[in-house]
Amino acid sequence: MSKILIRGAKVLGGEPQDVLIDGGTIAEVGSGLSAEGAEVVEAAGKVLLPGLVDLHTHLREPGREDSETVLTGTRAAAAGGYTAVFAMANTFPVADTAGVVEQVWRLGREHGYCDVQPVGAVTVGLEGRKLAELGAMHESAAGVTVFSDDGKCVDDAVIMRRALEYVKAFGGVVAQHAQEPRLTEGAQMNEGVVSAELGLGGWPAVAEESVIARDVLLAEHVGSRVHICHLSTAGSVEIVRWAKSRGIDVTAEVTPHHLLLTDELVRTYNPVYKVNPPLRTERDVLALREALADGTIDIVATDHAPHPHEDKDCEWAAAAMGMVGLETALSVVQETMVDTGLLDWAAVADRMSFAPARIGRAAGHGRPVSAGEPANLTLVDTEYRGQVDPAGFASRSRNTPYEGRELPGRVTHTWLRGKATLVDGKLT
Repeated sequence: MSKILIRGAKVLGGEPQDVLIDGGTIAEVGSGLSAEGAEVVEAAGKVLLPGLVDLHTHLREPGREDSETVLTGTRAAAAGGYTAVFAMANTFPVADTAGVVEQVWRLGREHGYCDVQPVGAVTVGLEGRKLAELGAMHESAAGVTVFSDDGKCVDDAVIMRRALEYVKAFGGVVAQHAQEPRLTEGAQMNEGVVSAELGLGGWPAVAEESVIARDVLLAEHVGSRVHICHLSTAGSVEIVRWAKSRGIDVTAEVTPHHLLLTDELVRTYNPVYKVNPPLRTERDVLALREALADGTIDIVATDHAPHPHEDKDCEWAAAAMGMVGLETALSVVQETMVDTGLLDWAAVADRMSFAPARIGRAAGHGRPVSAGEPANLTLVDTEYRGQVDPAGFASRSRNTPYEGRELPGRVTHTWLRGKATLVDGKLT
């Protein structure tokens, strides 16, 4: 693998520096580095970040390859600046055995666009009745450390307690999709003024908040780690903030779409805005931004949820829930957090690389941009602004809520262990 000199990049948004990659490793960081024998990438004015890590991606394979595959999903990840993604377990068959998680892990290694770390199911078949093979999945070649029934809530308190006790033995974490099912029967959108005016079934904030409250108390009782998926309400923020003040080992994520979009968009009845958890109010959006800025919410995770055209281009009630997000996540974070002054680029690196890698124990990712570290990097043109065109997505699906919307920032290069997966905005 040849040498690469990234010249004049603002590392984590700081002063311009040169970064020399030799093989799969960062060889040197400094000013005026020699370009002898190296391919030069002119990066003046651009921001260099550690490769992004997504703790919450749906790759759909095996079983729903009409929506996404490991290949198309990891290409989308590379286009968005990601070098590692955690693939959720709600596939067909469900990733609840060592065999299935190893299949997903090996597909990621074969394709080589980013590292794929499977997330194991908490319960067999995501049915919430019996613990899945947590230990076997952890001891497999995939080395699973994160377990989630995402798409469904582990609503049985006894099962949740047992899962937390089990993963504690090897330092794993249970990632909870917080949704009390009885409180969301027939729900179509956030419960509030808009749902009342539209006559759509309401999805109350308490359906999320009550599960989070229970689970942080269970984690405290057991002395284990719990992670809250796609936190979406101001009340959830306060519960997590309280739990952290007590020393409970809880982490939480927010999606880009919950940082930007509100339930007012549902007035269009466009199913592209139908998502789980639902888009909330402006008050919730502002609380989520503040919580991400102050560290109450630890990370940004995409909840990249691809669906085929026919599953979204239909009437609202019949439409599938979910949005694609890997290729727009960094732009939305720039729009909502950086350009508003809430985060600088060093903090973005923490929320989108360092912290998710730490929570998921993604070896070699979320590392400093310094000599001797793996060359997992992404280069961003932060001055760019342009309209989102899903026709150019690498993802197999096009269900983005941002079509035609102008967003800032564009990932120009991504390197996975020194190998370029994206060059000048084009996948290799």
